[in-house]
Amino acid sequence: MLKRISALMLAGLTAMSVAACGGGSGGTGGSGGGGDAITMGFSQVGAESGWRTANTKSVQDSAKNAGVTLKFSDAQQKQENQIKAIRSYIQQKVDIIAFSPVVESGWETVLKEAKDAKIPVILTDRAVDSKDTTLYKTFLGSDFIEEGKKAGQWLVEEYKSSTDPVNIVELQGTTGSAPANDRKAGFAEVIGAESKFKIVASQTGDFTRAKGKEVMEAFLKSNPDIDVLYAHNDDMGLGAIEAIEGAGKVPGKDIKIITVDAVKDGMQALSDGKINFIVECSPLLGPQLMDLAKKVIKGEQVPARVVTEETTFNQEQAKQALSTRQY
Repeated sequence: MLKRISALMLAGLTAMSVAACGGGSGGTGGSGGGGDAITMGFSQVGAESGWRTANTKSVQDSAKNAGVTLKFSDAQQKQENQIKAIRSYIQQKVDIIAFSPVVESGWETVLKEAKDAKIPVILTDRAVDSKDTTLYKTFLGSDFIEEGKKAGQWLVEEYKSSTDPVNIVELQGTTGSAPANDRKAGFAEVIGAESKFKIVASQTGDFTRAKGKEVMEAFLKSNPDIDVLYAHNDDMGLGAIEAIEGAGKVPGKDIKIITVDAVKDGMQALSDGKINFIVECSPLLGPQLMDLAKKVIKGEQVPARVVTEETTFNQEQAKQALSTRQY
């Protein structure tokens, strides 16, 4: 009887040892190099666009591949939801928090709470405007000002031989968000050097196709002579195309269109000549995020700013790239 009890105890201890080594991650995750699984709390802006959906998938797939346990929340484009999610992650004592801020301002209090709990934070896709950069370890994402400049540079080149006024309408992203602020600023900086470029209307479309259509319809009614539309993302531009066609005009010809993102639907519209130029903003940040998270938890130094590499597309380039587009 004693031998039987000893054998059962040994089997139990062996099973516990195997479970601890595996960590539920196949041994691929690790904090501090000890093979322990990493738990990441991730708060996403929402699902407002094709870009955002691709970004979410990239993060989720990359976490799985890296052996990172991901606690995911969708803020539905509301800052209060993100703050609530971050506080929940702090209470759950996750190893690291990552989030894409809905807006730039108003994060100091909750980020200080994470810092006090010794939980590191990584910003993805969008920045915050806090002067205290010790509240987060790094910011991974695009240079939105540069994206705006690229859009403006194409426009300047497109109209370099024209002396007539060029009337521009602008569909901005979510009010107060980093991409909306920076894409507007970069674009304005470039076109501001020439007085012929005039932004006759500028309004938020919340990065959504439906709102882009609605606002563009209003623009067309109040501004009959529109030469160019600059949309802060493809989805708003695609919505605007519906409004332009509904008004009996030809998108890409009667009104030239510049957008940002280069998601598959936008690239198709560019290939079809309905959009004239797209500035790329890649959503596939997941692999870099998981790599940075592991380094931060191990105590390794990481850059304060990690910029993603991106390009631009005209119609011919879009045709060539479309078949292999991942998002």
